[in-house]
Amino acid sequence: MLKPYVHKVQYYETDRMGVTHHSNYLRFMEEARVDYLEQIGYSYGRMESEGLASPVISVNIDYKKPTTFADEITIAVRIVEVTPVKLLIGYTMERQGEAVCAATSLHCFVDEKGHPISLKRVKPELYALLSSLTEKRS
Repeated sequence: MLKPYVHKVQYYETDRMGVTHHSNYLRFMEEARVDYLEQIGYSYGRMESEGLASPVISVNIDYKKPTTFADEITIAVRIVEVTPVKLLIGYTMERQGEAVCAATSLHCFVDEKGHPISLKRVKPELYALLSSLTEKRS
């Protein structure tokens, strides 16, 4: 069972109104994504050592409620969709069980030279792992 990532909002992440600045949610997503990949046994370090990268090509963020200094944001990460060339990751962020943000990030797969690759062909074990973790839609 994968654990959600918890981020405690730092003072420097807030604006003059004491609210978490919107740009920080991108960083929270990256922190949670890195943690998720470590939990499934395929860290960014491992991917890079194997000549693989997965840059962000699109982000969608829906801010629902503000957060402030010292709030603990629980971030659940899920694989929404994986194809041989793209990966869509979903994020649900909550504070004490209340939704504060919902987001997705779309990634592609590239080699160490930045050329697009088919993950299914180049790293079939990783493709199979991500596919097995894809949320099931009814």
